[in-house]
Amino acid sequence: MSQSSPFLATAIEELRTLIAFDTTSRNSNLPLIDHVEQRLTALGAHCERIPNSDGTKANLHAIIGPMVDGGVVLSGHTDVVPVDGQPWTSDPWTLTDKGDGKLYGRGTCDMKGFSACILALAPMFAAAELKRPVHIALSFDEEIGCIGAPAMIEKIMAGPIKPATVIVGEPTDMKVVTAHKGLFSMTVKLRGREAHSSLVRDGACAVTHAVPLMQYLVDCAAEMEAAAPDDSPYTPPFGTLTIGEMKGGTALNILALDAQFSSLIRPAPWDDPHAIEAGLRERAAAVEAKMRQSVPEASVTVTVRSNVPAFAREKDGAAERLARQLTGDNSTRVVSYGTEAGQFQAAGLSVVVCGPGSISQAHQPDEFVAIDQLGQCCGFMERLVRVLEGS
Repeated sequence: MSQSSPFLATAIEELRTLIAFDTTSRNSNLPLIDHVEQRLTALGAHCERIPNSDGTKANLHAIIGPMVDGGVVLSGHTDVVPVDGQPWTSDPWTLTDKGDGKLYGRGTCDMKGFSACILALAPMFAAAELKRPVHIALSFDEEIGCIGAPAMIEKIMAGPIKPATVIVGEPTDMKVVTAHKGLFSMTVKLRGREAHSSLVRDGACAVTHAVPLMQYLVDCAAEMEAAAPDDSPYTPPFGTLTIGEMKGGTALNILALDAQFSSLIRPAPWDDPHAIEAGLRERAAAVEAKMRQSVPEASVTVTVRSNVPAFAREKDGAAERLARQLTGDNSTRVVSYGTEAGQFQAAGLSVVVCGPGSISQAHQPDEFVAIDQLGQCCGFMERLVRVLEGS
């Protein structure tokens, strides 16, 4: 079912409203959460917010249907990436239809299109005689490390009713994705002491001492590549580790006071980023001890910025069976980008990733979602209603 869905027009209008909220991760998402909560509460949904530490952002967990175990979670994130410096040809915060079968705007694809379809179908969910409930789970700060979802997942699993399956609506062209790599990032900061570059014992050059720590990570990247099994389904077939940021020093002839670098690991399910972290911390302690031989106040710190587990395919997974029933897609797909699926899976839930739009459009200028994709997603949810009525 595609554009013939009777809910498509409503989904487009819902998307128009959602796009108008600038929920770039640096901003609050509360105006969007207010809107969605009001819409769902009016339909009789049980809604609960799970805020961040300072109350400037919130997750939203809503339940429609009977208060029994075994429901289905429809999961999405509310934040979007920045548009700064991108050459947009239309207003990114206004849904734009150029007559080419696409709807343009920041978040159309990643991933407010899925949330718009949820809101469009919410009245049907509320009116149906469901035997199992629908859980709607909208998170904050997914784009900067899946920060918001863990507290929401913990709250859901500690609640009076527990879902059984999760559909994460990240853009997959409405195809079923059953596994993806994780996300694990670290920042290393070194503080030494400035001195004339000819007097190396009078100071400690933070940049020089950062080099062996970066080399350790480069070596780990090579080991991850060598460890990939021959039948790996990923592209590239191995987990990856990159050093994407580095800075330090003020002049060529001054021992650097500070240095900093950040690494990003995208582990495959067989990789262990925590082992890499442990190795880095051990080496950082050794570098710090060496620096303190001449500079007692020297320091080396390692901070984990994000820790999102890989999503491994389940054998005969209930979520996969459900998604294939709803889409008719029987092919096997895995992806190298990350989502909140691994976090839900770590909580013991059966998970699949399936949503409207193409990941190739995510984070791009003139981001768009095809109207046909929204139609397919609406049809997907119509069929989910019928499944939950017959459970």
